[in-house]
Amino acid sequence: MKSSGAILVLSGPSGAGKSSLIKKVSSELGEYYFSISTTTRPMRDGEVHGKDYYFVSAEEFKKDIEEEQFLEYAVVHGNYYGTSVKPVKEALKAGKLVVFDIDVQGNMSVKNRFSDITTSIFITTPSLKELEHRLRFRGTDKEEIIQNRISMAKREVQRISEYEFFIVNEDLEKAAKHLLTIAKAARLKIPTSEINKFIIDWEN
Repeated sequence: MKSSGAILVLSGPSGAGKSSLIKKVSSELGEYYFSISTTTRPMRDGEVHGKDYYFVSAEEFKKDIEEEQFLEYAVVHGNYYGTSVKPVKEALKAGKLVVFDIDVQGNMSVKNRFSDITTSIFITTPSLKELEHRLRFRGTDKEEIIQNRISMAKREVQRISEYEFFIVNEDLEKAAKHLLTIAKAARLKIPTSEINKFIIDWEN
């Protein structure tokens, strides 16, 4: 019966370990598509179109905005960034699990568009103190950026109840097992249209 794909949304503070968890379970997820952003900014050295971002012209981006082809978009430092619906729909049609790593606002946008096939997980550290430790341990951000990430994390944590699942990433192995279990269950979600069709067929 199940022919279409499903969506798995992962949100949580920067430093919570979302990327590490995805990497840990990727080989066991089956066929999946990791949603990447579309941008109008120039491609940097070493970046690959369709892997790091989808690089498009400003005209193409604006046309897609008019045609409502974005789940969400924003202008950052004069360049457009957004999540295009087109590759998501293609992946779903191919029966893949579409994985999003997006913020709380993005989660709402995805749910508004694909509520019946979306499963959402909030991932965070055991405490704010631990998050701050991880952000500093990375050694990649300036103090101002770290403080911004901490402020953002405090706001995001207040919205955990908007998610169906909640993973505290204290032990990577344990958190990865939980993520994989939820991802497998997410694949079993049936779109409302297919449920309605089944009921009609079942009654005849």
